[in-house]
Amino acid sequence: MANTATIRKARLHIADMDRQYYQSHALTLAQHPSETDDRLAVRLLAFVFNASEQLSFSADLSSDDHAPELAERTLTGEITTWIAFGTPDEKWLRKAANRAEKVILYTYGDRSVSVWWKQQEHALQRYRNLSVQQLMDEQIAAVAAQVARSMDWQCNISDGELMLTSGDTTVTVAPVTLKT
Repeated sequence: MANTATIRKARLHIADMDRQYYQSHALTLAQHPSETDDRLAVRLLAFVFNASEQLSFSADLSSDDHAPELAERTLTGEITTWIAFGTPDEKWLRKAANRAEKVILYTYGDRSVSVWWKQQEHALQRYRNLSVQQLMDEQIAAVAAQVARSMDWQCNISDGELMLTSGDTTVTVAPVTLKT
């Protein structure tokens, strides 16, 4: 029998002083059996840093190989912000950059990112609508430790730094900008 996805519910109370965005979001996420808590933490962090009323996770990733996992869309369905994760190749990022007004890539995996960035940095400079942010492994692990079936997080962002509070625990996350 195949393993089924774990359903996670997250209530995110976001106070983003950098963007003057103050809102609560109730999210329901499916965590595939092969997805680690670290990867789920990366998806949640990306949502927090880019939160808006139009930002949403894709309902079914298997239906389209090249659909964004997290995107902000217009009412007509056009992608304004495409958010991706990991260390994709330049060809994949080119497709995303051609389909969206803005692409934000969140990389993770400290050792693999430095190798990937050395290989891709020059090629990615041509995409003016692409931003690359690196999330540090230690910070991701601290957030992943707060992942549960039901989460209630207070997220305060100031000067690009997130202070995430879950119960009695506070975690600081400061992405490193590789490309703006």
